[in-house]
Amino acid sequence: MSESVTRSAAWQALESHWRELQPLHLRQLFAADPARGERLALDVEGIYLDYSKNRVTDETLRLLLALAAETGLARRIAAMFRGERINVSENRAVLHVALRAPRGTSIVEGGENVVPAVRAVLERMADFAERVHSGAWTGHTGKRIRNIVNIGIGGSDLGPVMAYEALRHYSARGMEFRFVSNIDGTDFAEATHGLCADETLFIVASKTFTTLETMTNAHSARAWTLAGLGGDEAAVAKHFVAVSTNAAAVAEFGISTENMFGFWDWVGGRYSMTSAIGLSTMLAIGPANFGALLAGFHAMDEHFRSAPFERNLPVLMGLLALWNNNFLGAETVAVLPYEQYLKRFPAYLQQLTMESNGKHVQVDGSPVGCQTGPVYWGEPGTNGQHSFYQLIHQGTRLIPCDFIAFAKPLNPLGEHHDLLLANVFAQGEALAFGKTADEVRAEGTPEALAAHRVFEGNRPSNTLLLEKLTPEMLGKLVALYEHSVFTQGAIWNIDSFDQWGVELGKVLAQRIVPELSGGAAAWAHDSSTNALIRRYRQLKGA
Repeated sequence: MSESVTRSAAWQALESHWRELQPLHLRQLFAADPARGERLALDVEGIYLDYSKNRVTDETLRLLLALAAETGLARRIAAMFRGERINVSENRAVLHVALRAPRGTSIVEGGENVVPAVRAVLERMADFAERVHSGAWTGHTGKRIRNIVNIGIGGSDLGPVMAYEALRHYSARGMEFRFVSNIDGTDFAEATHGLCADETLFIVASKTFTTLETMTNAHSARAWTLAGLGGDEAAVAKHFVAVSTNAAAVAEFGISTENMFGFWDWVGGRYSMTSAIGLSTMLAIGPANFGALLAGFHAMDEHFRSAPFERNLPVLMGLLALWNNNFLGAETVAVLPYEQYLKRFPAYLQQLTMESNGKHVQVDGSPVGCQTGPVYWGEPGTNGQHSFYQLIHQGTRLIPCDFIAFAKPLNPLGEHHDLLLANVFAQGEALAFGKTADEVRAEGTPEALAAHRVFEGNRPSNTLLLEKLTPEMLGKLVALYEHSVFTQGAIWNIDSFDQWGVELGKVLAQRIVPELSGGAAAWAHDSSTNALIRRYRQLKGA
């Protein structure tokens, strides 16, 4: 059984160091080191990271790097890129990096270079996208496809939705893109509202073609399409394509296997947006922009693989996140993009981070011995400033923040962007330095109100400043967080690539489904669940 990382010499040294550092305020750290703001920054691949507002010193960083060395982070990174089966609970390789590797690269899994197969799927996707865009692919009645509806859930939805919203500026504006994930019928009803069946193409994204939510929605889409096209079963093949590996089930549904785009079991769902799962993204932004997205991912992959840790952006962000989580006791992280196009980015990161590192045991099944993945959440600025920033600034919880901003707007409009960026910089400054009681009194605030207007400050944040939101830059940004998650999981010695935690609820739901309408009145659940089933049946009239 593995010993917890908390027993390592490097971890013990960090705990001792934190006890010494804890009384210091960021105001003191900046006063003692006037150049701190310029020195504790990293400019890599067009991403400028200012991490000076974290509660760290040079000694903190040295000890964190020692922890990375002692826990074998370099070895684990190399193992992933070599195609070793580091997803131990499922005995699988973890090769999302192969999805964006350029032609000619060799990444071997099971004795085979997987890159040529990846490139072949990308070429088929590009050919399909070109046919849809040109009008060569038409619906059953001969009309052009103008509406794309992606049906998936989890990584088969969050990645495509996030990418579409993030890159909408580059999208085909003559087409409508919608997404269905929730098994709640409202999601499907609203996604298809106002669409014409003869101009609509559905992408059904399910590796096994058995996912409950996805296939329930897919069959509703099939019925909706046939109802709109006179019931002709032949219409299905012209209005549905599949992202799957289950050719038999795809064919049985009515989709030609020539229009099935596959991927591999070494692609985790939350890491799959650059696989065939990204077909809706390619249809939206075109093959050239999709290629730029892949290039951005690959550039960050190579940086992560080869850069020394002290200059390695994902490693540094991962170590800082671990420091805030395990030593400062922060239980959540707020991701705050000051870019409206990134409005779904925090939701995307929720799955990436919490499904990856929400684990309580190490790779060998022994207890991990410390807190693992924190809760990620957020909203775009400046909206959040008028919502939850109150708690971040003056609440009792410590919430580290990642601010993400771009120097050049995609939609210049008067002074909007300067005002937006002024808020980014001001928020980081306010969180770090706050406002003392003496400063409040000096402003003339009555003594009875002074305490209400004090800001303690000393609240850590990162600021990521990029030039412009492009497909390439989005790829770099997503890969940055992917590898930061990997860094943390490797140090905790957990399997960041399985997700058994989503299974139990699914199994129990399948057991309950027939009980909601069946004849039995007694069920083998706890008294609470039995009572809820009984009450539901009464309300629905079953």
